[in-house]
Amino acid sequence: MELLIYTTRFSNRLKYTFDLILKDVIGIQYQFTSKKAEFEEHDGPKLSYGRNVIGDEVHIGANKLLFEIGVEDQMIEVREYDGLKGFFPTGKNCQFGFDLFAASFYLVSRYEEYLPFTADRFGRFPAKESLAFQNGFLEEPVINLWAQRLKKILLDKYPDLKVSQRTFHYVPTFDVDSAYAFNYKGVFRILGGFVRCLIDQDIPQFKQRLRVLLGREKDPYDTFDWILELQKKYQLNPKFFFLVGDYGEFDKNIPLTVNEFKYLVKSMADYAEVGIHPSYASNDQPEKIKQEIDRLEKAINRTVKSSRQHFLKLSLPHTYQQLIEHEIFEDYTMGYASEIGFRASIATPFYFFDLDYEVQTKLKVNPFAFMDVALHTYKKYTTEEALERVKAMIHLVKEVDGTLINVWHNQNLADIESWVGWRDLYEKITAEAFVVQVTAKYDA
Repeated sequence: MELLIYTTRFSNRLKYTFDLILKDVIGIQYQFTSKKAEFEEHDGPKLSYGRNVIGDEVHIGANKLLFEIGVEDQMIEVREYDGLKGFFPTGKNCQFGFDLFAASFYLVSRYEEYLPFTADRFGRFPAKESLAFQNGFLEEPVINLWAQRLKKILLDKYPDLKVSQRTFHYVPTFDVDSAYAFNYKGVFRILGGFVRCLIDQDIPQFKQRLRVLLGREKDPYDTFDWILELQKKYQLNPKFFFLVGDYGEFDKNIPLTVNEFKYLVKSMADYAEVGIHPSYASNDQPEKIKQEIDRLEKAINRTVKSSRQHFLKLSLPHTYQQLIEHEIFEDYTMGYASEIGFRASIATPFYFFDLDYEVQTKLKVNPFAFMDVALHTYKKYTTEEALERVKAMIHLVKEVDGTLINVWHNQNLADIESWVGWRDLYEKITAEAFVVQVTAKYDA
């Protein structure tokens, strides 16, 4: 049985948010009506969204946010409601003490990132400026938790309501900023590397560079065969994002004109999805995005469909508007480099809602929960501490039937320098996620 929803007002925001919560997260089909008599006569599951309850239906009080146009400061006070943090409080007759739909829209649209903020040194929206971080729920996919509570309320009242079963899904992803540590860098960069070793008196690396360049040892950053073998073992589908931009201060991969690198990219595309890793420079020179997409498509001989911004340089809505303009309709940038958790407070892929134009777009946003450098460099966890934190996150996402996406770099699996032990950690995380994914499918 479908759910009938009564509301006296409609908007793009309203339709977008109800589709997200009911269809995408919970798995419920629904219909809207603005006819009070039709709603009262309906003898199936029903929900009213507005100021007043009509009968004995499930009622959610409506905040004005879903009926506004444009962006303006919102008065937000986060409180606890029966064990769940929420905001935009509503009346006493509501099953929720707050408007979960308006609150979800505020978070998932990244409304706060359209408002003035103090950027970090790379011009990014900092995690510490987010509502989620400041109110202690960054590591919780609260939108999924709210949806789960709403699902229970609806099924308790309407046990015949049809709900599609969702299950936990794990997606490992990799950014290839530097495919090789020493190989194929060109004469000047190779010589410069040896000079730096001498200046720093780093004789072990000097010798390692020499062995690699002479073909006596594998380049340490070349971890791709190991990654693919691991994913084959655990039956997963990794995604790789290759940086193919021009050399610059923050863009230091080797050019695709190097045959060995071109062969690597093409061979990876034979076994996994390959996406674009738009260069740091492309943020200020958007014409570079098309050049880089064209390069990658020519190398793999297929259309590039997905992306993740290098350095997670995401400026809303402009970055996403540019991707859409270049027919990129899957993005994996939504997350923080410095913190683990859920930047959009959700563990389910969602479509980008453009607040400039007040429309849902074709761009699907795939939010990630953590990046390797957040665990290692920013949080400075030991591998044991990192494993425990990630395990807890895996099981939390499993409990809400969400999708867990993480970000790794090929060079950080080289098992060298401060990253010794992190390759083993990655395999432990992969094994844990695999078991949880299989268990979730079995339980379903």
